[in-house]
Amino acid sequence: MIRSELVQNLAEQHDGLTYGEVERIVDIFFSEITAQLANGGRVELRGFGAFTTRARDARTGRNPRTGETVSIDAKKVPFFKPGKEIRERLNVK
Repeated sequence: MIRSELVQNLAEQHDGLTYGEVERIVDIFFSEITAQLANGGRVELRGFGAFTTRARDARTGRNPRTGETVSIDAKKVPFFKPGKEIRERLNVK
């Protein structure tokens, strides 16, 4: 599912909201998660999971096309840890 499909599904399920209103809500939701992570915070959605950031050290990589070694800077990357409920739903037999 892509973002536009999510907005469309939510708009169809909630007759009192227009497509534009739902789109704005989804935009705010994602921007708040992004802002919190950018500030080094954590976002926990009970029953769904938690978003955090993890640090990656600087390293030496290789350009696959030329074989040349390149320096890769240290960076932060987003990390998602699923909650218990979502893990259970994914592993139903």
